[in-house]
Amino acid sequence: MARTHWLFGDQLGPAFLAAGDGGPPGDARVLMIESRGVFRRRRFHRAKAHLILSAMRHRAVELGDRVTYVRADTYREGLRQAVGDGPVTVHHPTSRAALGLVRSLDQVTVLPPRGFLVRQEDFAAWADGQRSLRMEAFYRRVRRNHDLLMEGGEPVGGTWNLDHENREPPPRGARTIGAPTPYRPREDSIDEEVREDLDRWEHDGDVSFVGRDGPRLFPADRREALTALRRFLHHRLAGFGAYEDAVLADDDTLSHSLLSSSLNLGLLDPAECVEGAEAVWRAGGAPLNSVEGFVRQVAGWREYVWQLYWYFGEEYRTSNALGHTAELPDWWNELDADAVSARCLATALRQVRDTGWTHHIPRLMVLGSHALQRGWDPVAVTDWFHRCFVDGYDWVMLPNVVGMSQYADGGRMTTKPYTSGGAYIDRMSDFCRACPHRPDRRVGTDACPFTAGYWNFLHRHRGRLVHNARMSRAVHGLDRLKDLSELLEQERQRGGGPP
Repeated sequence: MARTHWLFGDQLGPAFLAAGDGGPPGDARVLMIESRGVFRRRRFHRAKAHLILSAMRHRAVELGDRVTYVRADTYREGLRQAVGDGPVTVHHPTSRAALGLVRSLDQVTVLPPRGFLVRQEDFAAWADGQRSLRMEAFYRRVRRNHDLLMEGGEPVGGTWNLDHENREPPPRGARTIGAPTPYRPREDSIDEEVREDLDRWEHDGDVSFVGRDGPRLFPADRREALTALRRFLHHRLAGFGAYEDAVLADDDTLSHSLLSSSLNLGLLDPAECVEGAEAVWRAGGAPLNSVEGFVRQVAGWREYVWQLYWYFGEEYRTSNALGHTAELPDWWNELDADAVSARCLATALRQVRDTGWTHHIPRLMVLGSHALQRGWDPVAVTDWFHRCFVDGYDWVMLPNVVGMSQYADGGRMTTKPYTSGGAYIDRMSDFCRACPHRPDRRVGTDACPFTAGYWNFLHRHRGRLVHNARMSRAVHGLDRLKDLSELLEQERQRGGGPP
């Protein structure tokens, strides 16, 4: 019997059908299953649902007669309709739930994962010999093993990490850094069909979404993804490094690549992204700090997060070292940016509401920091980030939120909680100048919710954080606050209301 190869909705690039090295049989037919139940079980961002369905349907059109495209309520139902009990291969899925499903099916043979630079067994062999799993050591290993930005066994420029050059605040008084515009695709008849289906599902009460949809902002096929990659490499990469951590209220994208959704859908391969960036640098088209910063994001952080997702095990999901249990408030779940007066938080929520995306600093130092300071349940915060971002998948958000953003793992992934008062936001953005809250005020009607929240967070977790070498000095600063009692009462009364 001819074998069928199953493509999940985040396995849409050519790498997932390439023969050799654990690939599917060359004569295999292709199966794609569009499961409405996935969207029924969780309240995803409308733009995310649109992108995934558009990308799947575009891939099906590309594959033509080779593909069987099934629309079913569940994957099991779709598999039964398409092949019965016939043999199926599938590349290692990207979530534990999907992996558990395919492994439970006797007819399915699971092939090695694709779309990443490092094999899981190689990472495990390295990690088992480490006292701590810090990204920098892993990143250097990837650079060496894949000969990325290397000369004679040493990093080009004589240093591995140019992060110190990539922390410039935005130009004072500027509303934009003046970067060339990013690539934006044009919608087509497939997008029109997807939008009509989503409208019908919502109208019938079958599915509920959050956020706004349209126009589609991110690539849905390989051609669009390659166009977006070329646009970034040749027009935007040069300006990426210096302002990598900067934020501007009127410039949502700055010089960021906007390639994460294409990578996570499998439309782009990480090797072609980082090798393309290195080629631009070697041709003199971009400075080293910009190229190294981008390579570190893709070959360093993205690979590291993928590997930790599997290495830490399923129990990592419920890590809650700080004991945070507060529920996410309705204004947050509904992305109600208009309910929020703090300009930084309102802007970040608006970006998520309208596009399903914002870059890594608003995610970490505004959205994630606020959730951490409020003591929200990290499981719920992880689920929110997963559902509300177009590039969010279980493997992406679990380490990023539990470990990096919420410090719920107690330091297994990072050396300190990533949160701050308003001074950091003021230094790295233009938010505070037109905000009713003052970044230097802890108490009062004009107190900055991040400044007050930061000190309240340190007070709640003083016993743990005073022993953290990177936090002890800040914790001891609590002793100098004459208004600490007033601040704590102010934060108690604020509760889960919008700042």
